[in-house]
Amino acid sequence: MSTQFARFRPSGETLLWGAAVLNAELFLLLLYFTTSNYTTGEIRYLLYPFIWINVALFAVWKTNPIARNDRDRLVGIVVAIMYFLILAYVGGLFGPGHSMPGMPSGVFRISWLPPGWGPALLYHGDLLRLSILPFKLIGYLALAYLVYATVLDAAGSAISGILGLFSCVSCTWPVVASLVTGITGAGSGLATMVASGSYDISTAVFVVTVALLYWRPTIR
Repeated sequence: MSTQFARFRPSGETLLWGAAVLNAELFLLLLYFTTSNYTTGEIRYLLYPFIWINVALFAVWKTNPIARNDRDRLVGIVVAIMYFLILAYVGGLFGPGHSMPGMPSGVFRISWLPPGWGPALLYHGDLLRLSILPFKLIGYLALAYLVYATVLDAAGSAISGILGLFSCVSCTWPVVASLVTGITGAGSGLATMVASGSYDISTAVFVVTVALLYWRPTIR
C-alpha cells in the first residue's frame, strides 16, 4: 500500500517542471487580465482549466502502461478510444449538427476565451458540431490514456474482475457528471457556461477519477 501511495510523491524533476508550468500559467492569466475586460468576478473558473490540465499531464507523465501481448494492447486501445468518444460526446466536444442564430453553417472559427477555456475551436455544420475546449480535450485524452493503462493492468492481474469493477465505477463518474451538469457549448461564452456552477462538480469528479485511475490498486 505504501508503494502505491509513493507514486503520488513528486520527484525533484517533477517539482521543477511543475514550477515552470505554474509560472507559465500565471503569466498567461496576468496577460489575459491586462488585455481583456474580464468582469465575471469568479476567479476560480479561470483556475479550473489549469487544474484539469496540470492533473492530467502529471498522471500521464507518471503512467507507463506495459502490454503483456499484442491482444491486450489492441483491446486497451479499442476501449480507450470508445471511452474518449463517449466522454467527448457527453462533454460537448462534438455532437450532431444544428442551426444556430447568427452562426454561419460549415465554418470553422476560433473563440478567444480565457486561457485553458480557449482558444476554442468551433464548428457548426449540418451534420457535425464541434466545441473543442483545450482543457476538456486534454483532460479527456488523459482519462482515456489512464483507462488504457487500467485495461492492461486488469488483463495481467489475477483479480481482473475486482479491478475491472473498480475501474468501471471510477470511469463512469465523468460521464455521469457531464450528463447531469448539462454543460452548454463554448460559443455561448464563459459566463453562460459557468452560471450554474456545474464546473465545481465536474472539476472535483475529474480530479478524483484521475487519482483513482492513476492509483489503480492491485492485490499481489
